[in-house]
Amino acid sequence: MYSFDYHRPDSLDSARSLFAQAEDPMYLSGGMTLIPSMKQRLAAPSDLIDLSGLAELQGVERLDGDGKIRIGALTCHNDVANSALVLEQLPVLAQVAGAIGDNQVRNRGTLGGSIANSDPAADWPAALVGLQATIHTQDRQIAVEDFFRDLFETALAAEDIVVAVDFAIPRRATYQKFRHPASGYAVVGVLIAEHDNGIRVGVTGAGPCAFRACALEDALNNSFTEEALDAVDVPDVGFNSDIHASAEYRSHLVKVLSKRAVAQLRSES
Repeated sequence: MYSFDYHRPDSLDSARSLFAQAEDPMYLSGGMTLIPSMKQRLAAPSDLIDLSGLAELQGVERLDGDGKIRIGALTCHNDVANSALVLEQLPVLAQVAGAIGDNQVRNRGTLGGSIANSDPAADWPAALVGLQATIHTQDRQIAVEDFFRDLFETALAAEDIVVAVDFAIPRRATYQKFRHPASGYAVVGVLIAEHDNGIRVGVTGAGPCAFRACALEDALNNSFTEEALDAVDVPDVGFNSDIHASAEYRSHLVKVLSKRAVAQLRSES
């Protein structure tokens, strides 16, 4: 690990000021990706600005009148998974958060850190896509359709801080995941949600970043059955292919997990 200056600001404004004054700064939230990258000398910031002390970026609340749940960016995964409000109003988020990594990761990793990193195998991005999320930074709002751009690439500028994420509350939703046995990452993960304006299908793990499976959505909007998905083609062009799964296998998993999600939701209705 290279040497760096460490800062722990006590306000959002202080964090932004430190970032503007530093030569090559980086923000730190849970550190689940950044710290290992620094240890391997894949990242070498001149200044590390630790946001973990900013209470204003933590917590879960219901937005009255909007039908949404807002989660602070520095809320750790376990806090989401165990939130009474989430379990009552939007239990699929507890399902997603509780499936991340292991208990140690869930106690340190944060929602904001996960989505800012945009790891192709992260769980949260599927939830953002499927639940029509809006990402709030210190000075703007970004619709999820514009947020995830490519492998480890988002619409965030270097100086942006994710402050909170708003999730729409659907009529029903579930998350199905093919879990890597060692890391807990999603080889493929599929979140299906039924909203007033139709079905949304968010997919993670299959491609360079999370995406909507529009062909699956069209089929399910016509007939919310497992059989409706049989005729849908899921092309594997551009899908990830590595030692864990080929692009072809990931394509297969997208459909299999979608069918499992539909079956679960139908059994609960």
